[in-house]
Amino acid sequence: MFNLIDEWGPEKIVCVSDARTQMRGVLVIDNTARGMGKGGTRMSPTVSVAEVARLARNMTWKWAGVDLFYGGAKAGIQADPSAASKDDVLRAFVRALRNEVPEEYVFGLDVGLTETDAAIMLDEVGNRAGVVGTPHALGGLPYDQLGVTGYGVAETVDAAAQFVGASTSKLSVSIQGFGAVGAATARRLDDLGATVVAVSTSEGGLYNPDGLDVAELLALRTQHGDALVHHYFDAKPLIAGEELAIAADVLVPAALQDVIDAELAHIVPARIVVEGANLPSSPAAQQILHDRGVIVVPDFIANAGGVVAAAVAMDYRFSGIRPEPAAVFDNISAKLRACTQEILHESRQRGMTTHRVARAAAQVRVAEAMRLRGRR
Repeated sequence: MFNLIDEWGPEKIVCVSDARTQMRGVLVIDNTARGMGKGGTRMSPTVSVAEVARLARNMTWKWAGVDLFYGGAKAGIQADPSAASKDDVLRAFVRALRNEVPEEYVFGLDVGLTETDAAIMLDEVGNRAGVVGTPHALGGLPYDQLGVTGYGVAETVDAAAQFVGASTSKLSVSIQGFGAVGAATARRLDDLGATVVAVSTSEGGLYNPDGLDVAELLALRTQHGDALVHHYFDAKPLIAGEELAIAADVLVPAALQDVIDAELAHIVPARIVVEGANLPSSPAAQQILHDRGVIVVPDFIANAGGVVAAAVAMDYRFSGIRPEPAAVFDNISAKLRACTQEILHESRQRGMTTHRVARAAAQVRVAEAMRLRGRR
């Protein structure tokens, strides 16, 4: 585990377990120089300490990248989110972290968890200060239900299009993943006039060069979840991964990490790649895309709509004044559009990948905070 530590962190790794429920979990607090640890909690049968540490580091850069004053952290539970024991496992995990929450970490939502799960965590914590993303009926700001992350992804697509002098209304888009992020991205892009030509779920994909009916896809997702691809008929079926190399102006990987490697980067036809998922591309792939002239908006900027909304929710925990969704969306749009334009401009000026430029800017902010606190 010591090999996970470098000059930035992690500051704390807490592994927890419970014999009765078979819960296995981990909390990684990466760097708190700019504020307390904040990041989502994911549940998956394959969650590992190394994976959560990697995601926590990404949160450090994400908070600093959009210049919000929280620290990088992430939590993970090694369990099947579809299992009947989910609530018991969640409660055991929350109880095991009672020394860290809410003083050092605040629970949020990530892969495998929903606002209903946030309600369970809130009940176990017994303190609204320890959980964000809870349902509206419990006084929360349900940012997953609002689709804030996907909304931000779509806003950065529009900002990137403006940067290259294109109109979003004339762009075709392929979206990998039609979960909370991908679906909200499609909804907002449809509002902006883009043509969504391909989507995928864990059960396959769909492609229609003339455009998919986003409203119908959203309705089918509500009814059938990932199986929606078996109920939409005006499209060619795709096998997993084909949507990444389909003919489209814009590619939005919004599902899993590590899906764009060097080999795929050589053939991606999109001229704009906006990373809706965390860590979807390798450094080698990022360099190849840059060398090919493909515009890339890095994950810790493109999908930071969730952290902008989380920051609002963190403030709301204590103010008791629930913000209007329109104000949250306006905040996300202004913040992410400005960050996108700045990073793309710097990348062009300095001849560096957008990931390197964005990370360097985030590192300067974190390093200065560490210096001022006497941590380096």
